[in-house]
Amino acid sequence: MRTLADTALSLVSSGRGILAADESVRTMSQRLEAEGVPATEENRRAYRELLVSAPGLRDRVSGVILCDETLRQHASFGDVDLAFPEACHRWGVLPGIKVDTGTTPLAFGEGALVTEGLDGLRDRLKEYAGLGAAFAKWRAVIDVASASDHALKANAHALARYAALCQEQGLVPIVEPEVLCTGDHDLDRCAEVTDRALAAVFEQLEAQHVDLAGMVLKPNLVTPGLGAVPAPADQVAAATLKVLDRRVPPALPGIAFLSGGHDNVTACRYLAAVNAAAGERSWRLTFSFGRALVSDALRRWGGEEAHRDEAQAVLLANCARAADAIAGRAPAAA
Repeated sequence: MRTLADTALSLVSSGRGILAADESVRTMSQRLEAEGVPATEENRRAYRELLVSAPGLRDRVSGVILCDETLRQHASFGDVDLAFPEACHRWGVLPGIKVDTGTTPLAFGEGALVTEGLDGLRDRLKEYAGLGAAFAKWRAVIDVASASDHALKANAHALARYAALCQEQGLVPIVEPEVLCTGDHDLDRCAEVTDRALAAVFEQLEAQHVDLAGMVLKPNLVTPGLGAVPAPADQVAAATLKVLDRRVPPALPGIAFLSGGHDNVTACRYLAAVNAAAGERSWRLTFSFGRALVSDALRRWGGEEAHRDEAQAVLLANCARAADAIAGRAPAAA
């Protein structure tokens, strides 16, 4: 019988990463409209199907994170119409589901946000598992400018309660405490906030009795803010590994970094540097990218079936670059 630890390890092993295609209906509609594509339910479905059905995606991607709408839709697998989770399994990728319901201002948080969605979560997770989901994701949003201890603890507590409920219902939790890249903060400031955020997260995970062997961590890379002078990849790698070594227990099977607003080449350069410097650490280091993998494909597709093959080729090229980065091979040029 497949265990949570088996699933967690499969998500981060074999030189593959996780594709984040879990934008909300509102966000996905906005991105479609920005490319001149009508924001219909069918176009959202067709775009997600284009991504997951790309030939050979299973060689680079272990799992795909979906939203509630997509998990309930159907996809064409050859001549057969299948529920989306079943189609994902047949394409060789594990289906996952985003279960948080977005952010709201934290009471007395002085501008900080906290992620909502715990109410009724046990029943939703039970339903998602019945629909075929293998794992779930919850994102906490941490702004460097408002990263008080109060804000970090509130978000860490929510992440840990979510993770415990996932494991109770047989789903692997992806735990995502994202320190945002927005702002002009330097590398050291990002490292300090990331360190505090991870310390709070693992303290709360322990308090909620979460089995670390049956989860995946999805943190940010330690980088300067997008409004600051960029740091060389080797400095990003050193700062990132220093924080991980301090805060991430060895029982965790793997870490799937988010791209955090960086383009594909930049995110892959950082990921390659981290893996090249990591040596023989206990956890696997991979990717869980969204826009850094899929934005180019959406632009190439543009809602035109005639462009489907070209869009899939662009997606696969971005996924191949990310998979190379897991092996420590950096992209040649920006």
